[in-house]
Amino acid sequence: MGIPGVDGELKKILNANMDEVGARRRAREAFKDIQLGIDHILFKTPCDGIKMEESYEKSSKGLEIFCKSWLPSASKPKAAVFYCHGYGDTCSFFFEGIARKLASSGYAVFAMDYPGFGLSEGLHCYIPSFDGLVDDVIEHYSKIKENPEFHSLPSFLFGQSMGGAVALKIHLKQPKAWDGAILVAPMCKIADDMVPPKFLTHILIGLANVLPKHKLVPNKDLAEAAFRDLKKRELTAYNVIAYKDKPRLQSAVEMLKTTEEIERRLKEVSLPLFILHGEADTVTDPSVSKALYENASCSDKKLQLYKDAYHGLLEGEPDEIITQVFGDIISWLDEHSLKHNQSSS
Repeated sequence: MGIPGVDGELKKILNANMDEVGARRRAREAFKDIQLGIDHILFKTPCDGIKMEESYEKSSKGLEIFCKSWLPSASKPKAAVFYCHGYGDTCSFFFEGIARKLASSGYAVFAMDYPGFGLSEGLHCYIPSFDGLVDDVIEHYSKIKENPEFHSLPSFLFGQSMGGAVALKIHLKQPKAWDGAILVAPMCKIADDMVPPKFLTHILIGLANVLPKHKLVPNKDLAEAAFRDLKKRELTAYNVIAYKDKPRLQSAVEMLKTTEEIERRLKEVSLPLFILHGEADTVTDPSVSKALYENASCSDKKLQLYKDAYHGLLEGEPDEIITQVFGDIISWLDEHSLKHNQSSS
């Protein structure tokens, strides 16, 4: 899909091989201002009163990880929200608008690109081990939570799509560390339509042992499946460092294994939970969000289903749905932050 008004020089940057992080960082730098100027409700939130910071930090594995924070500048945050992004995505495009909205409602928001995703070092969208990826996120977010400035704040996980699986795995590894989780269209199971037939899946799993980094897994157009609003679907072209190729074999196998594990462990989910899902989602299965809601062992849990809505609840729906979803998320955060702050005072 072409991007209107892109000259030859920018096209060259866009058409570079994005497997390595240098090309992704150049593309993001060249398109940063263009991205923020697009006509999307997420970018209409004013930045006044928000302190934003970007940095690169070395992980214990020696990789440079891209991190970003958005803090309300005039008041102490009500809580800290830690974001887990979706498959092939980054925390530097659509999430920029989501984070501003949360920060302008009084929340400290922290995000990172997983190794190999967005602006972090590593082969683009390659997941050698989902557990390893989750450990990387825990390592980075634990450091932030130990910071005296944020240590006393209630802390919430916010996972979208595959990030929902990351958030659930973080909780399963750290059952007492978090005050709640917001899961938007979580990847507890990949919808049957998005998974290759059984016989082909077995072949691909075998091939992953030999060619783990190869882009061989057949897949459908994610933007088409995730974005109901056609005008917003066209804007996905501006997400220039999103991964748009076929999934790598090992990445696909790791995601499949993870969803199978989460399905088996739904009863172990014990933290306060807010699950939001579009009823017409064909990317991640809303019936498994219902199963998560029913089976999770916590008593404080809420499931909100949106009629006719697709996968991209915060990016790809008509404006009134996006506004409604935001309202629901902020109400839940306000209620749970207040509850936490009252009980600890």
